[in-house]
Amino acid sequence: MSVDPSLRTLDVQLPASPRALMEVASLMALDDVSVQSLATVIETDMALAAAVVRTVNSAMFGVLRRVETVAEAVMLLGLRDVAAITLEAGLRDKFPATPAITQLWEAARLRGLLMGRVAKSLNVHAWRAQSAGLFAQVGQAVLMAHKPEAYASLSQTMGPQVTPAQRATAEMSAFGLDHAVLGSALCRAWGLAADVADFVRDRPLPKERWQTRPLPIKALLCLGAVADACMTAQDPEPVAALYAGPASLDAAQVCEEMQSQWLRLSETAEA
Repeated sequence: MSVDPSLRTLDVQLPASPRALMEVASLMALDDVSVQSLATVIETDMALAAAVVRTVNSAMFGVLRRVETVAEAVMLLGLRDVAAITLEAGLRDKFPATPAITQLWEAARLRGLLMGRVAKSLNVHAWRAQSAGLFAQVGQAVLMAHKPEAYASLSQTMGPQVTPAQRATAEMSAFGLDHAVLGSALCRAWGLAADVADFVRDRPLPKERWQTRPLPIKALLCLGAVADACMTAQDPEPVAALYAGPASLDAAQVCEEMQSQWLRLSETAEA
């Protein structure tokens, strides 16, 4: 896979994907994935398999009985959620377990679940939506791992309510490139769908630039923006009203579905 030449200015080494993650991404691009085929791939990597079982048994998913195998997890949660858990586990394994990066993955998991579940109800490609949410901030993790002290200082300067666009501008000033470029490159290097890589790249762009993107990208960008509004305690209705129409989505339905899923995930996490 080709990597953006600007990465070389910072000499950033993108983490290589474990073979199992590449195979999961390839499987999920097919229309007829079976439970057993996904479970078999995950079980070739014991660390990933253990992470999937452990995560499924956590409070986040609220399963009624203890899951002991990957195949059981797939049967209970479905292909998409288990594949996303696998990717998240692989990402966590590739980066140092600092509090900041751990917090980033927790947010990524929530965003991915929100986008994937809402996409399914709106006839948007649910796997691409969930992957987009999961990988939206992966470029930040790359920068955090590469320049931990400098990025921590930058984060303190930006504050907690920084937007993706503001973050990208600050990163460009500090490092000569931003998390969107890095994240998009990592998506392509790991074999994720082009729509996912384009979402990650376009997310910090000025919103008027979103209108020029293909319809599937606009749909992902809309879902991502509404999910971010819910996750940051902002009113999602104006966001949905602004971006749903150009993405050929119904703003009221997007908002209703996102708020419903956010409430459900929040209640599960607090239980």
